[in-house]
Amino acid sequence: MAFEYYPRLADEELEARLRRSGAVVIHGAKWCGKTETALHQARSAVFLQDPDEYENNLLTIQTKPSLLLAGDKPRLIDEWQDFPQVWDAVRFAVDRRHERGCFILTGSVSREMGSGERPRHSGVGRISSMTMRTMSLLESGESSGEVSLGALFGGAEDISGTSSWDIEDLARLVCRGGWPEAVSLGEDVAGALASDYIDAVAERDISLPDGVRRDPVLVKIILAAYARCIATQADGTTIRSNVHTAREDVSRNTVSSYIGSLRKLYVFEDLPSWRPSLRDKTRVTATPKRHFVDPSLAAAAMGATPQKLLRDLPTLGQLFESLVVRDLRVYGQAIGATAHHYHDAAGREADAVVVMPDGRWALVDVKLGGGGIEEGSRDLVALAGKIDQTVMGPPSFLAVVHAGRYATRLSNGVYAIPLGCLRP
Repeated sequence: MAFEYYPRLADEELEARLRRSGAVVIHGAKWCGKTETALHQARSAVFLQDPDEYENNLLTIQTKPSLLLAGDKPRLIDEWQDFPQVWDAVRFAVDRRHERGCFILTGSVSREMGSGERPRHSGVGRISSMTMRTMSLLESGESSGEVSLGALFGGAEDISGTSSWDIEDLARLVCRGGWPEAVSLGEDVAGALASDYIDAVAERDISLPDGVRRDPVLVKIILAAYARCIATQADGTTIRSNVHTAREDVSRNTVSSYIGSLRKLYVFEDLPSWRPSLRDKTRVTATPKRHFVDPSLAAAAMGATPQKLLRDLPTLGQLFESLVVRDLRVYGQAIGATAHHYHDAAGREADAVVVMPDGRWALVDVKLGGGGIEEGSRDLVALAGKIDQTVMGPPSFLAVVHAGRYATRLSNGVYAIPLGCLRP
């Protein structure tokens, strides 16, 4: 079967960054589509992890790394992170050429340079950095795209749209995830890809960030413990307690080390707290909400299947929130926005806060079922009233993102938007 490239929202961002920078580095979890997206715009490429060329590439890097840079531009250098000399060579070449769009670097491991490796320049002013995530529902063809996040920030008042999927579809989408390969596979095998990912991380990849060998069984225990905290503000103590239910002999430092390595593999992507100016003196909690880079990994780590989730709606609701957060991150990035969450000591909260570079902001609540939409909308109105709008300005919009079918504007002005209708 011929490979089909699914257009990505990152395509436009990559093209824009190549126009203004000498090189672009794309970070993100493996299998999320970084290489194919880069190849879609690259005119030549070198794959540093190619087993047939690894020894030759290693020798070239050790002797004259600039040779790897020869080729039509933009030139893709795939999985560069194990070879800091490549970064230095790219930086130097960009300095000398005074050109834009020369190189694209991709990497699926965030690896710190060890003490034995020579220092390298940060690349500031030369190398532009962007993040890629798994495919949003718009990119995989499962969102109608009738409701635009950007249009809402622009002042759109009326919305309409219809999502085509039901709760059975939602359970399937959560377990399949946004992995490009899974999207292109048949339903009978697509759901197994996230489990394969968990196996690969536990058995091989976990040691890549720092070279430290780790126990694959403990990796899976920690992944499951983290998954049980999905879409919550669980602190380190709670996560360690979940680990200790399976392995009492694991120390705090060991758990922290494993979690740190998983972060460097882009397995986890917590949602940071938003700290607005408030009318009252209520304390805002700083603890992030726990999320995986894709909700399918949390489902796989817990051993969840679509059938199991349909019998466990609270867990499906948490995973749905994580799915919403993933898509809001992807859509937000496409319009320059960032995603956060809000929770204060008085118990007021917003599952997501989308913030534009110019300070415009929007509050989002997430509801699995239609029964909670009205309540969620009232909570958002009350929360918006506690924020000091003389400092922050009024919210661009308030929205309840849900798993139902219809997009509408409620009587209190809050939007009720199916996730299956959203786009940037």
